[in-house]
Amino acid sequence: MKTLHLMRHAKSAWNQPELSDRERELNKRGRRDAPRMGAALAHQLAPQSIVASPARRAQLTLFGLCAGWSALTDFDHRTDERLYTFDVQDLLEWISMQPDEQSSVFLIGHNPALTELLNELVGHWQLDNLPTAGYARMTLDLETWSQTSAGCATLVQTLFPKQLPKE
Repeated sequence: MKTLHLMRHAKSAWNQPELSDRERELNKRGRRDAPRMGAALAHQLAPQSIVASPARRAQLTLFGLCAGWSALTDFDHRTDERLYTFDVQDLLEWISMQPDEQSSVFLIGHNPALTELLNELVGHWQLDNLPTAGYARMTLDLETWSQTSAGCATLVQTLFPKQLPKE
């Protein structure tokens, strides 16, 4: 049995059109939501290493998660260039190459790839849109990550910033 945790980066800023897509920062809502999601997930999950896209907004989301979920700072988090993708096939390939001794993988990436990945793995349309800073957890009835395929997962949990208590 494998567990896959998906998180979309928090809300990004569009107020600096001179920045490339990879360089965009988080806006005020994104800077607020990432730590709030970290604090909420800290009450529900064991901390673990996270792999994030190299995009600035994904890196800042990881930083915000750690700010809200202090136990994450004890783990080595990685950046993987292959997670800067908007294509579900790229993510499927990346997941299939994860080491089998890892029973759990937590990644921070981008839409539409994350929403499409979730729906593909669950095997039917489950979610129209994984919102910014949105989280989803799936269990995959697999022995090895290379067996990852359509319909192999069960959606166990979603958590979105709008579901959190108001500050």
